[in-house]
Amino acid sequence: MDTKEIPTNANSGQFSYLALGDSYTIGESVEQSKNFPYQLVAQLKANEIAVKNPVIIAKTGWTTSELQTAIKSAALKQQFDIVTLLIGVNNQYREESKETYRKEFKELLQTAICFAAKGSSRVFVVSIPDWGVTPFGKQSGRGTENIANEIDAFNAINKEETLKAGVSYTDITPASRQALNDQTLVAADGLHPSSKMYLDWALNVAKPIIKSVK
Repeated sequence: MDTKEIPTNANSGQFSYLALGDSYTIGESVEQSKNFPYQLVAQLKANEIAVKNPVIIAKTGWTTSELQTAIKSAALKQQFDIVTLLIGVNNQYREESKETYRKEFKELLQTAICFAAKGSSRVFVVSIPDWGVTPFGKQSGRGTENIANEIDAFNAINKEETLKAGVSYTDITPASRQALNDQTLVAADGLHPSSKMYLDWALNVAKPIIKSVK
């Protein structure tokens, strides 16, 4: 699936929004309108915050380094009122080092802050969900508990660096684990979140955004 980018003049909304990530940001296996960024926009509009359609730089399978490369290639010139960052699951899946993840996540976080017109107060990091509880995860042979421990370790890194930078952090990981017993939270591909799970993320991430802009 190709990187999706939408011009900031897609509509006449007041706030601009940049979403950076991987499959969890583009919404692999769900309609575009049901992915996390679009549902977040819908929630903000429901709270009387006019937001333009999101500019999305994300692709299924991307690690931190691949997202970095894509951001450079996109060569975006403008800043945004809202920036979200959710990245790291593919670093964990490919068994890449946590040291590399920390270094590249910190760099991406600083990039996100630079993209935000009002700096760190308008950047919102989302934790990595636990794919180990999905049908794909349970059949992967890597062990549900082992995957959970690895996800927790990567999230410990991104949370520490996020809070150190004075950026908002939303932990959606515990809720993502409800998919172990609730298949309505999993998309038809048996791996990615359903629109229902993305809605939960949107509701939770909307809270600090609303607080920051009102």
